[in-house]
Amino acid sequence: MAGYVLGVLGGSGLYEIDGLTDLREEKVETSWGAPSDAVVSGRLETPNGEVKLLFLPRHGRGHRVAPSAINYRANVAALKSLGATHLVAVSAVGSMKEAIEPGHLVVVDQFIDLTRRRASTFFSQAAAGTDEARAEAGSPVAHVAFSDPVCKHMASALVEAAQGTGAVVHRGGTYVCIEGPQFSTRAESLLYRSWGVDVIGMTNATEAKLAREAELPFATLALATDYDCWHDSHESVTVEQVIATMKANVAKARAAVLALAARLPDPTQSNAHGAMKFAVMTSPDAIRDDVRLRYRLLLG
Repeated sequence: MAGYVLGVLGGSGLYEIDGLTDLREEKVETSWGAPSDAVVSGRLETPNGEVKLLFLPRHGRGHRVAPSAINYRANVAALKSLGATHLVAVSAVGSMKEAIEPGHLVVVDQFIDLTRRRASTFFSQAAAGTDEARAEAGSPVAHVAFSDPVCKHMASALVEAAQGTGAVVHRGGTYVCIEGPQFSTRAESLLYRSWGVDVIGMTNATEAKLAREAELPFATLALATDYDCWHDSHESVTVEQVIATMKANVAKARAAVLALAARLPDPTQSNAHGAMKFAVMTSPDAIRDDVRLRYRLLLG
């Protein structure tokens, strides 16, 4: 385990963990622009050796960036460039099932992605004539396998870590990812319920896709803050309700991350390992040298 580096996408309070040493901020610029904020790094001694942790608040400190405006590609690329070997996303979600009560934790294993206004791949094929197309001209075409978006070894380790916090932890489940920033209408919420989903959020499906392209073992720790507006006996979700429950869950999330760092699985056993080996469809002869340079973090 010595030499492993755990990247953490979540709130800025997560890195306030007892036992972290050599804390520092690292500003990173990537081929996809700047991440949401500086990355906070620290080192942790575990029974299995020293682990480095990298913390990046996806919304920026002070929650400045809306879900649709997050530069997800830069966030994942920044963590990868700083040596991340594993990635965990921690985020607030709405519960879509009675059994998942506010305050419970869910380690999901599937996603339904309903987002439509964000870049969810490093291998951009933007509409011709747009600024994005001009900036990323020559990007290769890649199709990565994504049937199982979560690394089962990371998920198992995260379940064990979360159970140690004393919280109620649900193993497995489907996360429906909406564009936001508005919460769902009641009709939408009831529709998603009919699909059998477990939680609803606005960020993690995009992060999971990019983590797979970056060949990082990935898992999500979803913190249920409310019942979505489908719940007849519950008031419609409010920002105040979400924030209050989220604050109560921060200590559990910190403890879970701390415990996860001590039991990180072998990344070579993950379904993310070597995921890009046969994913690039573009002929090597058709990829310009400047494009190769832009993609060396992902493709070597």
